[in-house]
Amino acid sequence: MVRKPYQKQQRFDCSPIAQVELNLESRDEIVPVLLGLQYLYTNAKLRTKVVQAVAADLNQDSRRDVGRPGIDDWHVVVLAAVRLGCNLDYDKLQDQVENHRRLRGIMGIGDWQDTDGFTFRRIRDTICLLKPETISKINQAIVTAGQSIAPDASSTVRADSFVIETNIHYPTESSLIYDGVRKFIPFCVELAQQLETTGWRQVGHLVKKIKSLKQQIGRIAASKSSRKKEALESRYRDLLQRVALLLERAKSLTNEAKSLGASTVTLSLITTIEHWTGLTEQVCDTARRRVLLGESVPNCDKLFSLFETHTQLYRRGKAGQPNQYGRLALVYEDGAGFISHYHLMARDVRDQDVVVEQTKLAQKKHAGEIHTASFDRGFYSAENESNLQQIIEDVCVLPRAPGEYAQRIKNESVKFHRTRLHHSGIEAAIGVLQRGNGLKRCRDRTELGFERYLGLAILGRNIHTLGKLLLSKQRPNASAAQCKRKAA
Repeated sequence: MVRKPYQKQQRFDCSPIAQVELNLESRDEIVPVLLGLQYLYTNAKLRTKVVQAVAADLNQDSRRDVGRPGIDDWHVVVLAAVRLGCNLDYDKLQDQVENHRRLRGIMGIGDWQDTDGFTFRRIRDTICLLKPETISKINQAIVTAGQSIAPDASSTVRADSFVIETNIHYPTESSLIYDGVRKFIPFCVELAQQLETTGWRQVGHLVKKIKSLKQQIGRIAASKSSRKKEALESRYRDLLQRVALLLERAKSLTNEAKSLGASTVTLSLITTIEHWTGLTEQVCDTARRRVLLGESVPNCDKLFSLFETHTQLYRRGKAGQPNQYGRLALVYEDGAGFISHYHLMARDVRDQDVVVEQTKLAQKKHAGEIHTASFDRGFYSAENESNLQQIIEDVCVLPRAPGEYAQRIKNESVKFHRTRLHHSGIEAAIGVLQRGNGLKRCRDRTELGFERYLGLAILGRNIHTLGKLLLSKQRPNASAAQCKRKAA
């Protein structure tokens, strides 16, 4: 696919990107984002570094000089930043590309130029070619450029973790079993038709019966009847027996297909059926152990979604959110408000398990310039505090035990207390990421998509912060430069 880093030849129907005039009296979030992108483009060294990183992903296994025209590297940078910098979905992003004059100007699209090539599917498919590692490198380049404008920003960080929800329905074993049945049965029907095997004529009735049992279980679980437990066990036993028969028939069908010498298409169907039946069996086993045998099943053995299998359950004592289904992300905010380092935590680790390793990486990204760092009490252990003090000069992390906490508060220095009071600002940064950059709930699919989504949200936030920083230096009285929250 033919791609260019950016349009080097000036067009008659648009101004040069460096001369695009932005409405600095508008308080919309897109203004700082576009200003940050304009700065990125005018900084030739930074622009070259970013578009080269993007080009390596877009044409990883193909040539750039043959084929149909593709979206240019600079266009991808702009679209990736604006998508979650303004918390847009792909349909809204397409509409902005077609109708927002300043955005078109920053992209270098002229008034005479057709935008048919920027459909939401093409935008989505192109952005999804970016690897999380590439987005992390672009983020680091943006943060380094921002810290060169505010040199003192790199000396201070504050860190915290939060849950990003995956895009799933509320998980119950009955609903997950139904998800599995409605996924593998249509593939079994298709495979049976290819093999000219009978016995799958009443699949619609079978799925409806499973759905009916799922609905009955939901109603019983929500009731306050004194015989609720017995009724649940009865319905679950019926559900598991029916699903077990369907799973056995699906296995027999795939074994028959393998014995007959399957074609490529048939092998693909067999693989798909085995995938969904395997997940369904896992959920059935969990339901049997929990409901019928009365076991307490650990989270590591549970599935919370058949579609987003990496989802984990977190119970962090948050008001109004006792249960959160998603993944933990750890973020470090520097003194200028940039998210200078972020990390998507594995399903089975806690804050205190990763803080030392990730702080080392953050210190490396800051070129050893971090002198002060603050953390929540969830990161504390005596070993962690000792190791963190070897990495950073001043560390603010308090113990969890109330007695030890009170004693430390009483004996610590004024500087420690000042750092502790400033630490609460990381909650505001997390709130901004959730409300303004789409990190309340990930809208992308798969674990790789989840990690990419996190990186794109951080990219949008960092470019927004860069634009705000530039405005505060150039036009401090402009409406777009106003901000009430304080950075670290």
